[in-house]
Amino acid sequence: MHRIYPGVYAVGHKALSTEGRLLAVILYAGPGAALSHASAAHRWELISYMPSTTHVTSPRRRRSLRGVRVHHTQRVDRLIHRGLPVTTVARTLLDFASVAPLDRVRKAVAEADFHRRIDLEAIDAITGVGRPGSAKLQRALSLHRPEYARTLSPREDLFLDLCRHHRLPFPEVNVPIGPDNVDALWREAGVIVEVDGGDGHGTIAQMRRDRERDLRLRDAGFVVLRYSGLQVTSSRPAVAADIRRALQSRAYA
Repeated sequence: MHRIYPGVYAVGHKALSTEGRLLAVILYAGPGAALSHASAAHRWELISYMPSTTHVTSPRRRRSLRGVRVHHTQRVDRLIHRGLPVTTVARTLLDFASVAPLDRVRKAVAEADFHRRIDLEAIDAITGVGRPGSAKLQRALSLHRPEYARTLSPREDLFLDLCRHHRLPFPEVNVPIGPDNVDALWREAGVIVEVDGGDGHGTIAQMRRDRERDLRLRDAGFVVLRYSGLQVTSSRPAVAADIRRALQSRAYA
């Protein structure tokens, strides 16, 4: 018997799987406990990263431990999802909003919508004045655009932020066109935007591939605009104006 947490033991060895470690936390938190906050958001696939601290909510009072944060409430709204008890999606979003910045909450809302897990009536039932996370979650819902669920990098999130802030029509995101996958597409206008990051776009080989792809797309009738990640963050008005001109030149927007 190997002690994992007070009152929780592993049989044979301490090399637990991810599910085993999560279950050990739930058992430590006591009957009626469930994964919550960022841990539940990851379990529901609302965030892509596994939080370094495991969050669990319990109707029983347990002290937090190193790597384990125990939250207390008299009643835990929970379901069994992928074999473990987790807080409901509505409760998960509210709890996550109480500890996470708005951009991450908005991304979680987009993922919940993408997976068809948003229940507005359930959210309305648990949010309200004085309930931590309520205002931020309602703000995230008011800003929600499903396109955020299709982004693959923070720079693509920032590009959508630019579109929203400058009132550009929202593009489709990460769209396959023939052998290529483009960052942003205004299909009716035939305008494509590519946002380059610092992950290889500066190499000679990648620059050559980018130019060859741009040529293919132009040959197919598209206007291709390419910006650096730095331009998207530090030259937002100029980038927005450039995109708007391209859309207007194609009789769109």
